[in-house]
Amino acid sequence: MTGFRSLSAGLRALQPAAFGADPSGERLARIRRSPHFADGAFVNPEGARTRPSGGSALELAKLYFRKEDRARRAPAGTVPVHATTYADLAKPPASGLRLTWMGHSSVLAEIDGHRVLFDPVWGERCSPFDFAGPKRLHPVPLPLAALGPVDVVVISHDHYDHLDLPTIKALAGTDTVFAIPLGVGAHLEHWGVSPDRLRELDWNESTKIGGITLTATPARHFCGRGLRNGQHTLWASWTVAGDEHRIYHSGDTGYFEGFKDIGAEHGPFDATMIQIGAYSEYWPDIHMTPEEGMRAHLDLQGGQPHGVMMPIHWATFNLAPHPWAEPGEWTKDAAEEAGQAVALPRPGAPFEPSGKLPVDPWWRAVSTPIARPWRRPEAADAAPVTKDDLDLDLAGER
Repeated sequence: MTGFRSLSAGLRALQPAAFGADPSGERLARIRRSPHFADGAFVNPEGARTRPSGGSALELAKLYFRKEDRARRAPAGTVPVHATTYADLAKPPASGLRLTWMGHSSVLAEIDGHRVLFDPVWGERCSPFDFAGPKRLHPVPLPLAALGPVDVVVISHDHYDHLDLPTIKALAGTDTVFAIPLGVGAHLEHWGVSPDRLRELDWNESTKIGGITLTATPARHFCGRGLRNGQHTLWASWTVAGDEHRIYHSGDTGYFEGFKDIGAEHGPFDATMIQIGAYSEYWPDIHMTPEEGMRAHLDLQGGQPHGVMMPIHWATFNLAPHPWAEPGEWTKDAAEEAGQAVALPRPGAPFEPSGKLPVDPWWRAVSTPIARPWRRPEAADAAPVTKDDLDLDLAGER
């Protein structure tokens, strides 16, 4: 134990700011009063296994280090990023709603005259270190400073591929407001964001900023940025409602029945941004496959095709053993089978959900062929995960 504590202290000394800060004072008291906090940790709406153990962990390690598998987990050529310019975004959307996927889970949503930036990650690595950890597979479409004013930055949870220190530090010098899950404010204050710019919400709590209402809704995931993970920061999906439009961002989540409740309470949505990448049978409860993502989209819409689904959380970082292009290919297949409208933009290409949708499978030109059929077998049984299993890998979420 002494050696482990020494290692933890040494790693924190290397780059202490990236680990953030633990909640304390009134923030911690509020966490402990939350109906979703029990036995010293936030709990999921349904139980969730977060990582493999024993033999499964060994199998996963073999997948990661096998040369042919490593090649499939990255693009085979240069990702065709749209060179987004200020001119692309300067003219208001004709319909009142426009989405620009910046890669991974980062999305600029322009909704009814307001600009909302979800999970902005402009850093080169999703890691506490600038020399190790998952590195970007394509550049950001435009510099953060060229994005223009943002009314609200929404953070889904505090994993490195969603809450990025250099990006937050850059945004700390602006006037933007941050909508964040309960507990995450401790990190942002530690990094220089003024407390009066934080709107820190528990599940099913809402805040109104200008003419839009943002609600933190449940998700099935976990949290943490360091060697130990006390589950003291919440994870969330988010709904945003304007005068004319409604949108949903899933953050990271496994499939769960609560999508139906979210849709009944806050939907239907003109567009949903759904996590469909970094899935694996080794952690089936915390990330969705494309088929599960499509099921979640339909649940959110009351079971009927409605609005547009845009896949997120793929193509930008290598966080799982599946082939790089598989999430895009399988989402396209799942949408066709469901008869559902899906938007598949290149990173940086703005589109309006009510207009012509980007549906070209652009990834095929820069990836190896997908060998596996899109319908995956049921997740393999795994050993139960203990509280100690919730510790994060330092190099990123996975």
